[in-house]
Amino acid sequence: MRTFLFIWIGQVVSLLGSKLTEFALGVWVYQQTESLTQFAFVVLCMYLPNLLVSPFAGAIIDRWDRRWAMILSDLAAGISTLTVMGLLWTNSLQVWHIYLVVMVVSFADAFQIPAYTAAIGQLVPNEHLSRANGMVQISKAIAKIAAPFVAGFLIELVALKGVLLIDFCTFTVAAFTLLLVRFPTLKTASTYPIESQRLWQEIVSGWHYILAKPSLLGLTSYVAMIYFTMGMLEVLFWPFILDFSSSADLGRVLSIGGCGMLLGGLTISIWGGPQRRIYGIFAFVPVQGMALLLGSLDASLYLAALGIFAYLFAQPIIISCNRAIWQSKIPLGLQGRIFALQQALERSLSILAYVIAGPLVERVISPFVASDGFLTTGIGRLIGTGMGQEIRLLLFAMGSILIFVTLVVCQLPQLRRIEAELPDEGDAALAMVKARSTI
Repeated sequence: MRTFLFIWIGQVVSLLGSKLTEFALGVWVYQQTESLTQFAFVVLCMYLPNLLVSPFAGAIIDRWDRRWAMILSDLAAGISTLTVMGLLWTNSLQVWHIYLVVMVVSFADAFQIPAYTAAIGQLVPNEHLSRANGMVQISKAIAKIAAPFVAGFLIELVALKGVLLIDFCTFTVAAFTLLLVRFPTLKTASTYPIESQRLWQEIVSGWHYILAKPSLLGLTSYVAMIYFTMGMLEVLFWPFILDFSSSADLGRVLSIGGCGMLLGGLTISIWGGPQRRIYGIFAFVPVQGMALLLGSLDASLYLAALGIFAYLFAQPIIISCNRAIWQSKIPLGLQGRIFALQQALERSLSILAYVIAGPLVERVISPFVASDGFLTTGIGRLIGTGMGQEIRLLLFAMGSILIFVTLVVCQLPQLRRIEAELPDEGDAALAMVKARSTI
């Protein structure tokens, strides 16, 4: 656990630096172009390369030492930051340079994130997996809360060049912490040359492993629904608040949500989750559902703040329990490709949510509201009328689906007993950690 804590500190610093640069580059692009389309293209560049590369990255990670996969990923991101700094110093930075740099960082993340997630299973005892994953969620919450405020201040104080320099220093800290530790040696496929046919077989083997375990396939499907609703909420929440309030109020509500996420991460890190982690998922997904129902009841800033606080409070607990199940039940030699496939699934569902949320509200729900149909006279009476009713109807539906599906899924024996029926896979590697991992 000591090795993980040391690495975690470096990753917290690195993540904060990355979010500072992400915010600063977004501001720079919008200020240079004043184009929402150009800004949106930056977001697309953050997601698309990661989505396309993740399945291949996972198979490669399972061949490599995961420590070096993380180091090289940090190195690639750091070089990208240095490149932008050099272009800035020579006054030759163009918007298309930002697109390329963001794509390189997205490519590096396709290796770094699954390697980090799989490394937790190598370094942390089974009973502490939920705590370790909770700490990862804490780092995300810290970055989510602090980065916009700190970056806004730094842009005024040291401009984009200073932010990039700070980001490069954070990458250096993360790489340095990784260089000072050792990971256990795993038996991998690294003795074989990387051939396209063999690599594809290894990618598919990750899916085959999941398909061969009905309980893991069921958990994947259930969690996919949760991630899809998260993506929908990301798209809907900003316009939902701005329909009846100001951008300043939106910032306050988002900060409250970030505090909820931080508190949820602290809770799971201290508590460690239930003995059967699947019960932690079953317990807190309905909390998210009720939070969505609460936020949909009225165009109220207070209800929205309370709802997003509760929703994001539950999120780290759900994610931590889910990842701990996979880390303890999947062979360590398969974890890189399986976590990479999960990352690709999460990204693809987020993109799908971004694409369909707007048309769903504007072309499907809005006509029903305008025609005084059932959505107005039935459910509409419960959530009220007025500003943002279409979005509130969709939030109400999403919350109801989360609760209903969880009530159904928790009755399925193969999911309810997933931890009892599948053996733990990490004990041997953890014994190696005690013998080999030193700081």
